[in-house]
Amino acid sequence: MEAYQAAFVDLLVRHEVLRFGDFTLKSGRRSPYFINAGQLRTGAAIGGLGRAYAAALLRHGIAFDLVFGPSYKGVPLAVATAIALADAGHDVAYTFDRKEAKDHGEGGVFVGAKPADGMRVVIVDDVITSGISIREAVDLLKRSADVTVSGVIVAVDRQERGRGERTTLAELEDELGIPVRPIVTIREIVDRLHGRAGAEGAVIIDDARRAAIEGYLAEHGGRAS
Repeated sequence: MEAYQAAFVDLLVRHEVLRFGDFTLKSGRRSPYFINAGQLRTGAAIGGLGRAYAAALLRHGIAFDLVFGPSYKGVPLAVATAIALADAGHDVAYTFDRKEAKDHGEGGVFVGAKPADGMRVVIVDDVITSGISIREAVDLLKRSADVTVSGVIVAVDRQERGRGERTTLAELEDELGIPVRPIVTIREIVDRLHGRAGAEGAVIIDDARRAAIEGYLAEHGGRAS
């Protein structure tokens, strides 16, 4: 695990983004864990999140001129990532969309830098499960201008099966023809936290929690390729 990935997992734990229990997902599946990025509510927390996205982008060598975050959860992701990139010496534009187009003032769907012909756009999103939000974001960007969507970075890959036997991430990469990369996968999170004590002294992921997650992946997980 890279240093930025370890720092990111520690951030998830510190702000209780990673929850354990019995959760019903948007897909209808019942999961023994849940990622609630809404817990990252402070400047320091969102700053750490932005640094993780920026590090992942630079590590994977994705070329881009514009960072796009799908509203609403992607709004702070785009802003924080752009700030972190600038701090690392890569000053690029950012944008996000409105749920409804503005019909007064400057109007339009986008807030920030408007996508323009020839731009290379990278999408930042939170957790990849079904991939619906990413498909919608790609469609929106390509309808807005003659842009190239050069890649997608997500916070966590749940490694769940998509429409076939492979993971949603693997299917999206083939379908869109672009790299789709997570900061971390759920198994990388488990490997880092299994047997490790948290701030209160209790083990974060004990054998039972690990077995529950592996059982879930055995039922709903997909092949990476």
